Amino acid sequence: MELSGREEHHISLKAAAALTAAHRNGPEGKAAGAVIGGCFGRGIVDEILAQPGCVGIRYYYGRNAAGAPVLVLVGVTADNQDMVNGTIAEEGYPCPPFCSDANPLNGEA
Repeated sequence: MELSGREEHHISLKAAAALTAAHRNGPEGKAAGAVIGGCFGRGIVDEILAQPGCVGIRYYYGRNAAGAPVLVLVGVTADNQDMVNGTIAEEGYPCPPFCSDANPLNGEA
């Protein structure tokens, strides 16, 4: 699959809220101490995207030493290859405790 960096990924708030609710209401989302989201600062996202040849970001699911779910971010080239010799990120801020105010995506509104 060839990537342009301009792929369409928009969805409505209603559709996004349904997706996040499905996670929160599933076995992993209902577990004690469940992580329902996370946040990465713009600096690391910009650093990944600024790499020569980078057209997007791929995420991988992982688990940290405490067993909590994490996302690993890596740049992707137009020919769909991970930029494993470039910037790779994790260390996102998990929600909870680093959550937005109540809204349809976090199930608080």
